[in-house]
Amino acid sequence: MTRFIHDRFAKEYLEELLSPIGTVNVGRDVTSEVREIDVYFTPSNAIPEYSETLGLLGKMANTTAIFEPFRNPANVSEICSCLGKLLDVRGELERKFRREHTRYDDAQLPKLWILMPTASKALVDSFNAIPDTENWMQGIYFLGESLRTAIVAIHQLPETPETLWLRILGKGGVQQRAISQLSALAADDPLRIIALELLYRLQSNLVTDAPQELEPEERELIMTIAPLFQQEIQAAQQQAREEGLERGLEQGLERGRQEQQRLILENFLRVRFGELSPKMTVFLSPISKLAAAEFTVLLLAISMLTVDETGREAAVKLLAESVLQMRSPELGDILPTAVTNLLALPVAELTLFVEQLPQLSAEGLRERLGKTPD
Repeated sequence: MTRFIHDRFAKEYLEELLSPIGTVNVGRDVTSEVREIDVYFTPSNAIPEYSETLGLLGKMANTTAIFEPFRNPANVSEICSCLGKLLDVRGELERKFRREHTRYDDAQLPKLWILMPTASKALVDSFNAIPDTENWMQGIYFLGESLRTAIVAIHQLPETPETLWLRILGKGGVQQRAISQLSALAADDPLRIIALELLYRLQSNLVTDAPQELEPEERELIMTIAPLFQQEIQAAQQQAREEGLERGLEQGLERGRQEQQRLILENFLRVRFGELSPKMTVFLSPISKLAAAEFTVLLLAISMLTVDETGREAAVKLLAESVLQMRSPELGDILPTAVTNLLALPVAELTLFVEQLPQLSAEGLRERLGKTPD
């Protein structure tokens, strides 16, 4: 299970980093056997400065490329499977050029980059793969020229800024050091923001999807990522505190604290899910009245959700639950029904109902929201 979680992270990570400079096809099928290529990249938008920022990964993306990332060292059979995919693509291209009556050129064949944490000398030698130190750094082993393939041993790459974006896909200490270096980048660095968001999602998936299957190094990875998320929350709190300071002086410390939490929540939801839905907006003000500890717990719970429509809907439910529990903690057994009924209201009615919540008695709340929908 955890292997698939890491595979999904690697594909999403490469897709996000490479999409500004080309077309990324994740899960591209080839041949009648339907062998799936992990990441198929076609350069289209030349942005030299961005490619330079990606370092070694940007250099690999100068040409059409296939990326096959492995969480653990690939064996001979797995490398042969990757080569089979490349040869399938070659066959597709040759047939295409014949149909179009144009001449096929090997230069149009993508380069295959097999990414793995380590590669033994015996494995590398079995494919007659050799380094090209004149043009590439250590840790990269090229097969014969016509095969257009290289084995990349991530743990053998020098730990420099140029290799950072590949070392994030490493394992153990190499990956953890890369994450630490990533967190040290400027807070507004777009690549830092993208990578951290994907790492938070990886952490969430590991914790929620396969907690019993975690290896010791995966538990260490979770512990490495967790403080980064706390730092992001603290940074957001500090920014909101600075923005709300003047309001706090004018409106009183408590009003200032509530406005601060409202800004944090609004920014957090916007960054995570994009535009706020109307129902999310309804809950911003009442949630801002949560105690600081409860507010942080809510943010952590939302951070564990998937960044898609399902996650967005789950976030709205969490907001609704928090608002109802603030007003009437004793709802208990009817809370799920109450949340369902509350969110079934049209936005205008929902807004009015939430505004009236402080005036409703517990009995009135049960009467209004405790009935099972027909």
